[in-house]
Amino acid sequence: MPAAASPRVCVYCGSSPACDAAFLEGARRLGRVLADAGIGVVYGGGGIGSMGELAEGVLERGGKITGVIPRFMIELEWAHSRLEELQVVEDMRTRKHLMLEGSAAAIALPGGCGTFEELMEAITLKRLGIYLQPIVLVNQRGYFDPLITMLERAAAEHFMADKHLQMWTVVDEPEDAPAAIADAPAWDADARRFANLRDQA
Repeated sequence: MPAAASPRVCVYCGSSPACDAAFLEGARRLGRVLADAGIGVVYGGGGIGSMGELAEGVLERGGKITGVIPRFMIELEWAHSRLEELQVVEDMRTRKHLMLEGSAAAIALPGGCGTFEELMEAITLKRLGIYLQPIVLVNQRGYFDPLITMLERAAAEHFMADKHLQMWTVVDEPEDAPAAIADAPAWDADARRFANLRDQA
């Protein structure tokens, strides 16, 4: 009987090498932690910034990492050069879909507008009962504090229900991510029943 496939998580992170070195180091640490835990990684396929550091952390520990990258980024030579598996797609939408599809969790590291957009899509899909897996924000140096405050405000103003605030878990350091995934509150397709707040007005 073949061995069960190891779980794979989707990681969102930035590509800027100009961010504070602590964020780059945190991305590499997350790669090491996931590899050491036997958890595979799927990410955006980049070779610089937090993307590159995440990949290096996985690779130096002998872990499995898959990149998903649009063709135009290949043409710009943004891809990591040492990935065993790099899926080239035609557009950003396909990239996001393939990264999240089949993942056992989504993890967001500090990043820019692309990271925010990917994270918010995952949260939205979870709210609609389409994506049911844990979502973890690695909140190094309080990076996500303003976003968390905004989401809490959305619930306070009844654009979301208080239950929706259980859709993600916030941790301070990369090393906390595997436990956060394991301990995340269960979420199932019944979420669709309260996706519409009409009955809660």
